[in-house]
Amino acid sequence: MKYLAIIEKTDNGYSAYLPDLPGCIAAGDTREETEQLIREGVVYHLEFMREDGDPIPEPTTTALTVEVELPAVASVSA
Repeated sequence: MKYLAIIEKTDNGYSAYLPDLPGCIAAGDTREETEQLIREGVVYHLEFMREDGDPIPEPTTTALTVEVELPAVASVSA
């Protein structure tokens, strides 16, 4: 299974979460550390869900990177 992980820059490092697995989160000082922690966290999260008899959700979340061009700022003359 492939789940989408969202990684965000924070004031003091990075954080990550999986929209399809509520409660599965990680935080680290670097992006690389955060990626490793969320990969490990997913495995544990799914193991705990299975042990508790919870259904394992299918991955449904996708992402899209949108490229935009900002319009030029009009100059204001006095």
